[in-house]
Amino acid sequence: MKNITKIAGVVIFTFILLSSCDNNFDNINSNPNAPEIPVPSLLCTNVILSITKFGGDAKAFISNSAFPKYVGYANEGRMGSQYNSIGSGSFGGVTVLPNIDKMVESAKATVALPVQNSYEGVGKFAKAWILFRMTMSMGDIPYAEAGQGATGLTKPKYDTQEVVFKNILDDLKAAEQLFANGATFAGDPTPFNGDPDKWRRATNSFALKVLMTLSKKEAVASLDVKNRFSQIASSGELLNSSANYFGLVYSTQNYYPTFSPSNIFTSRAMMSTLIIDPMKLLNDRRMFYYAEPARSKITGGLLETNPAAYVGCNVSDDYDVLSAEWTAKKYSAINLRYQKDATTEPRMLLTYAEQQLIIAEARVRGWITSGTAQGYYEEGVKAALTSVMSVSSTYSHSMPINAAYISGYFTGEAAFKATTDEQLKQIWLQRYFINFLQDGDYSYWEYRRNGYPDFPINPATSMNINNVNIIPLRNSYPSSEATFNDVNYLEAVSRQFDGFDDVNKSMWLLQ
Repeated sequence: MKNITKIAGVVIFTFILLSSCDNNFDNINSNPNAPEIPVPSLLCTNVILSITKFGGDAKAFISNSAFPKYVGYANEGRMGSQYNSIGSGSFGGVTVLPNIDKMVESAKATVALPVQNSYEGVGKFAKAWILFRMTMSMGDIPYAEAGQGATGLTKPKYDTQEVVFKNILDDLKAAEQLFANGATFAGDPTPFNGDPDKWRRATNSFALKVLMTLSKKEAVASLDVKNRFSQIASSGELLNSSANYFGLVYSTQNYYPTFSPSNIFTSRAMMSTLIIDPMKLLNDRRMFYYAEPARSKITGGLLETNPAAYVGCNVSDDYDVLSAEWTAKKYSAINLRYQKDATTEPRMLLTYAEQQLIIAEARVRGWITSGTAQGYYEEGVKAALTSVMSVSSTYSHSMPINAAYISGYFTGEAAFKATTDEQLKQIWLQRYFINFLQDGDYSYWEYRRNGYPDFPINPATSMNINNVNIIPLRNSYPSSEATFNDVNYLEAVSRQFDGFDDVNKSMWLLQ
């Protein structure tokens, strides 16, 4: 949520600054021939960036990947997220909602109807995206009354998580229809470049992701999870290649968050056993694109092409032990491309690869009957591997991913398993691989849903103060809620968590 807060803050500050000008000054300098209505394309760009751009520095980005146990850290003392310190969430995303309303109003006043539909579709998609991530983080949140401070509603009521998810799914359904009746629009910074057909497909892909998140609630009538999933999956209106993804392409102006040739945060991030060990087992060459060989293994005579040269750490080990072993060059660092290549890979938040793996899980669960789970699984993995092929082979440690390698991937441990339990674990692991240094929050939420891969827990090092024996289950609410929206905050905490806003309390979604 930090990216939403930061970008929204810039937009709001600019709006306040402009609106504070003296009225006489405005009158003297106003141009009667210039439009008074904001340009919808400019508002659209800000709205989309608020949900796609990571809003922190390299250390924040590494921290985001440390909580889901992708990496360990060996600098400046213990990183709280590595040791299960989660803290409070943020309601900052709500500040984007008024800008969404302004974008839609501006579009209705300045552009033709089909284009209006596209801007309104973006608005509903963005609102669903923002509030989905807020509810996933904390539990019950305001939805119906969110973002209405300008109307005087400064203390919004919290909707139950069940109602929030229903509204999210309804907004996505509405967005899909708006894009179906839309036209190409300006101001889209994603690779979709304002194409309503691609936005429609991404909207449906996001809906599938939301519905799979609700796997524990498949029997809840108001959500109609299985039927909704089946209808969307069979629609044909989904992401259809590894080249189509929702996210951002990095550039030398907007570079990858860890890029900096001398960045100490990136250079001291070490790979976890949770990703190195299964990649070795699967003969997965993404390991060579994700990691550097451990220097002690290279000086000991191993080649960079040898999987044995790649060593992950147990991220729950004592910091002083990890730091000493890191200094002794015993562990693999993250690949140098993340530090030295400003455009190393795009930010991909919705992908064809993950979509196919989600459909594979739905097939295993019996939510759909078309196709085979193995077919969807293999298609998803192939798409994920193909995406990595776009990374410069300079950083592949002479073990490039190519068409021949991909065609032979599904042998040995990578072959689709026979039992339901094994199949689900294969699918979940591949989704974990896909989100490496992409979306750490979602990888944590997936672990919370399915308990896989098995995050290490060390009571001796855990910073989860109230229960050192578990991984926290949620962020607490922002402290400002207890001060400025106390009645609704207390009601929500009482309803969900017996009156105690604890990070170890289970939200409705997980019960």
